[in-house]
Amino acid sequence: MSMSGSETESVASRRSKKPKYSKFTQQELPACKPLLTPGIVIGAFSLIGIVFVPIGLASLSASQDIVELIDRYDAECVTANDKVGFIQDTKTDKACTRKITVPKPMKGPVHIYYQLENFYQNHRRYVKSRNDKQLRLKEAASTITNCEPEATSEDGAPIVPCGLIAWSLFNDTYSFSLNKKAVVVNKKNIAWDSDKNKKFGSDVFPSNFQKGGLVGGAKLNEKLPLSEQEDLIVWMRTAALPTFRKLYGRIETDIMASDEITVVIQNNYNTYSFGGMKALVLSTTSWIGGRNNFIGVAYVAIGGICLFLAMGFVVLYVLKPRTLGDPAYLSWNKENPDHPN
Repeated sequence: MSMSGSETESVASRRSKKPKYSKFTQQELPACKPLLTPGIVIGAFSLIGIVFVPIGLASLSASQDIVELIDRYDAECVTANDKVGFIQDTKTDKACTRKITVPKPMKGPVHIYYQLENFYQNHRRYVKSRNDKQLRLKEAASTITNCEPEATSEDGAPIVPCGLIAWSLFNDTYSFSLNKKAVVVNKKNIAWDSDKNKKFGSDVFPSNFQKGGLVGGAKLNEKLPLSEQEDLIVWMRTAALPTFRKLYGRIETDIMASDEITVVIQNNYNTYSFGGMKALVLSTTSWIGGRNNFIGVAYVAIGGICLFLAMGFVVLYVLKPRTLGDPAYLSWNKENPDHPN
């Protein structure tokens, strides 16, 4: 059967592997192609330096104004030689009293953190040991995927919340008095609203939690839904580094210089088995958050380097100037770059 000329051309075009011409495939779309002249380069570096240095200095100033008190208590709150045996003995009174003298005025709210060191919450098996669906949905209470070895109780009932993260919930407690007067710790709104509203269900209640043979940490109130268990929610947001802080609560009153804070600590959490450290942190905040000199140092360093480079380019341009070429000869400035005149 013979084909007409048009049919032959159609078949040949379908068989051809040659890509169709377009500005996109030929990289001929409009693009910004700046000319890095000495003026533009010097101006850009100068602008970055002028903007970054003041931001860095302001950040450093705000960080230095923050009053931060750190009291490590894990070693001094255990007098026994067998620290692991002491902390695992449920009959031993683990109360420990610490006194802290405030060096500078602390304007409320004063944030209370617990700090752990050498605790790897970022370990792969530890991070995976949870079930987000179970935490969020009431009908998924029996869903215990990825929760081993803390998935079911001794009688086979599902644990809610399951997994190693919840099981190892921090359980040291702190009570404060300021100049021998009791101070109330506000533990409301210490967790992220997004976590409370989206990750933890308001109709999901704890069950069979910490009822196994080995208790890992704090127990939960079975009458409160998970969305209101803010200590748990804060703990479940795992840290990226082995040294981390988590918010415990807030003291809403101002604290004056030379005031004495008495802290009664229930030293329950076992960090002695793995060589961890525990500390209590009291800190004020500013517009940059807590104390953090790194941001300010980084801005000042980058801004200073840019100003130094700008000055260096100015000196170089003055001492050894170079004549600029004519931009009209650049290929993208020609009307027909493939066929130059």
